[in-house]
Amino acid sequence: MTAEGGAGGRVVRGAVATSHVAPDGSPLEVYRRLPPNGEAEIVHAAAAPGSAILELGSGAGRVTRRLVELGHHVVAVDESAEMLAEMSGVPGVETVCARIEGLDVGRTFPTVLLGNHLVNTPPPQRGEFLSAARRHADRGTLAAIEVYPPGMTWAATRPTSVGPVEVSLSDVSVERDLVRATATYTVDGQTWRQPFEAELLDEDGLRRVLGESGFTFERWLARSRGWLAARAI
Repeated sequence: MTAEGGAGGRVVRGAVATSHVAPDGSPLEVYRRLPPNGEAEIVHAAAAPGSAILELGSGAGRVTRRLVELGHHVVAVDESAEMLAEMSGVPGVETVCARIEGLDVGRTFPTVLLGNHLVNTPPPQRGEFLSAARRHADRGTLAAIEVYPPGMTWAATRPTSVGPVEVSLSDVSVERDLVRATATYTVDGQTWRQPFEAELLDEDGLRRVLGESGFTFERWLARSRGWLAARAI
């Protein structure tokens, strides 16, 4: 599943574009153009210096490239060959074209990265993502996980600029712990609409779903509570 920079959660098919759109609805041109937003620095601060990182859902490599610059070797996994092609020839990056759910690269890693709110994907897919992370972890392996902050307020937004990309949120619906919305991206006059749904989790909920997949919640990695560290048990 392509995750890099996208809306997260389960994508409802329907994105319209004139350039490549990944199987999960993520538009390549958008994720090619979105700038880094400090994600790699958060992961780097939690990981051992120079450690290898398995990145699940790397997309076009916005976070991947920065992790390599910070001294890590990254195995970048994505189901979109077109997304991975953006990292062709980048030193320190090994790409694997595969769906996360059935992934088995045959080795374990000191750090596993599950970004872009994939932990908020409704079950059963979330469990499959976390199981893939656990398969590639030894006891004590760090899992760096991006999450929608507990208590986050969901509402439609006007377009805002993220680098050269205009981003807005519409069609927002929240029913108990399930949010449905549409992210709209505009780049150079082209527009993509990416509907998605996600399950909202408080800290107790996060501890529960992590425990079910063989991880234990360790600590928050950002003051915003948008990133957490877990350990394989």
